[in-house]
Amino acid sequence: MAKKSVASLQTGSKRLTKAIKMVKSPKTGAYMFVESIMDPAKVSDFLSKK
Repeated sequence: MAKKSVASLQTGSKRLTKAIKMVKSPKTGAYMFVESIMDPAKVSDFLSKK
């Protein structure tokens, strides 16, 4: 299933990357996952933001 979702992100001439990071909720203290599909050049900025 993962191979299918990664292959579907590479459509046409655009290359996209799915980035997933774990964020701690300020209210409950539980961890949740934030997913985003973006250009590969912006992944490091997305992961460094809090």
